[in-house]
Amino acid sequence: MQHAARYLLAGLLSSSATVSALAASPMTLEERMLALEARASAAEMRASAAEQQAQAIALELQRLKGGSPDLSASAQATAPVLDARLAKVEARQEALEKLGRSETQNPSKLTNGFSFNGYARSGLLVGEGLSGGRGGPYVTPAGSVGGAVGRLGNEDDTYMRIDLSKELHAENGTRSKVTVSIADGVETSNDWTAAESSLNVRQVYAALDHIAAFKGNPMLENASLWAGKRYDRDTFDIHWLDSDVVYLAGTGGGIYDLQLGDNWRSNFSLMGRDYGDFSATGGDGDVESYILTSNQFFADGRWQWMLNAIGANKNDTRSNAAGLTPADSGVQSMLAHHQKGFFGREGFFKTALLYGQGLGAEVKNLGSDGELLDDAKALRLALYGQTPLARGWRIAPSLLAEQSQDRYVGGDDYRWMTLNLRLAKEVSSNFEMVYEMSWQTMDLDPKGYQQRNAVDGSFWKLTVAPTFKPDMGGFFTRPELRVFASLMDWSADLDNYSDSDAFGEDGFQAGGLWQFGVQMETWF
Repeated sequence: MQHAARYLLAGLLSSSATVSALAASPMTLEERMLALEARASAAEMRASAAEQQAQAIALELQRLKGGSPDLSASAQATAPVLDARLAKVEARQEALEKLGRSETQNPSKLTNGFSFNGYARSGLLVGEGLSGGRGGPYVTPAGSVGGAVGRLGNEDDTYMRIDLSKELHAENGTRSKVTVSIADGVETSNDWTAAESSLNVRQVYAALDHIAAFKGNPMLENASLWAGKRYDRDTFDIHWLDSDVVYLAGTGGGIYDLQLGDNWRSNFSLMGRDYGDFSATGGDGDVESYILTSNQFFADGRWQWMLNAIGANKNDTRSNAAGLTPADSGVQSMLAHHQKGFFGREGFFKTALLYGQGLGAEVKNLGSDGELLDDAKALRLALYGQTPLARGWRIAPSLLAEQSQDRYVGGDDYRWMTLNLRLAKEVSSNFEMVYEMSWQTMDLDPKGYQQRNAVDGSFWKLTVAPTFKPDMGGFFTRPELRVFASLMDWSADLDNYSDSDAFGEDGFQAGGLWQFGVQMETWF
């Protein structure tokens, strides 16, 4: 017993010395975190020793209070003394455990609860004859209805998004998090771009998790609540095409991670969006759309079923660009499989099938298109993944295809499919050769919507990009510094789709052309 007491006293003195040292000497944040983590570990060790001591005293008490005839009266008389000692040790044990928890689970004491991350890209695109390059993942006529093509060597913009978050922990264990995201995108290469800037607050919301009131309820104890302006946490994309598979965003609120069964997790939300000014005027008052979402996950998240109901009262009091009455409601659904591994190999593979009607016929950017007709319908398929191919080689294939009808004009028909393949060959610890091949076929019949013409043809692109990066950790290791050369060509018929798109413009016509550039891309 005396040995255990000395151990506890030494631990307390050590803890006090640590606090004095932290206060007296200038230390970096990382050093302070390490010191506090060490102190928390020591507290946990002392709590463990106290627990062992308490157990020993409890056993002795049990033996004494049992009134064994072999024990002397004096021995049994020590029981009240041991009772008092046991109470003190248990109280000390609880205090030590609380100290350990507070210093390991409360980041406000370690990092002040602040996080800074985001995404950015910036590059220069140069066309033949030193003309300005043109491009983008949606450069083709199919891009007008979501048909993305490969992005490598095909981007001429500067885009950034910064996410700022602050976490706080309440005494009852509830954690709150406030997030603000700021984004901007410009195509000019100038250093001062205020006149062209599209600076935007993309997210501002608050969330609660580890909610004390939910503890002990199996359905709610892992749930989180949120409200504000945000994009859905479980949105996912095909990075190589710069296309979300599904994108849910707006202002509203919801609950994540309801546990409805052993392998069944649910999210529910309500978000609002504004349609704003239509291409054609008319109607009565502002028009907003509301998206009610059910997102169900099964089998440890491998299967996902998403269902969205969209309503927009008064939307049918306006006219779209074709002079027709748009829908005031719609539905969209997605069934997705998130495969762990790439068919038995390292990596991942994802499959998604999406269908929508009415306002839900915009199956990717949910609730964002207010000109769709009641009869509009769309079916989209997305397949993509990545895996090591051979020693030093990685491969990332993807397919994105859609057929939609009666979107903006009765009888219109849009069909397109994109095949994309990105390859990377590691050359050294900081250098790799990256290749991307894209092919897109399309058959579009807009029936004169926005003065667009029916076209049928294909587009292809080949890009070679020598790339420097900090480590060869995979496709998603960033930052990447690239130089690149891209060769593109497309069917001459595609130049006739529209007077307002890039195809067919002077210096950007079918027949094959080269573009060159340099680019940075990172997330942090």
